Amino acid sequence: MGVTKTEIFTEEQNRIADLAKAFAHPARVAILQMLIAKKSCVCGDLVGELNLAQATVSQHLKELKRIGIIHGEINPPRVCYCINPPVWEEARQAFGSLIESFNSVSCCA
Repeated sequence: MGVTKTEIFTEEQNRIADLAKAFAHPARVAILQMLIAKKSCVCGDLVGELNLAQATVSQHLKELKRIGIIHGEINPPRVCYCINPPVWEEARQAFGSLIESFNSVSCCA
């Protein structure tokens, strides 16, 4: 049996790649921007504000929840979503460290 691709990378590399998935689709970026702009949990009005189908929004919310960058609270008949601050900070630090690790050196000119 072969090794899965993720197994050859470190836990940190896999986590950074997973966090990057939160920003890898414009609909997910729009959802995150909306949650940030509201500065509170958003309950049920995502579909109307994003002009996307309910199924599309649900799929993106599911992925954002899986990553952990948002969390949802069930208040029947609605689910309220908001940014998960510890995971948002984890993403900020992970991407910041990666981006800042590059020293601008002309190597390919």
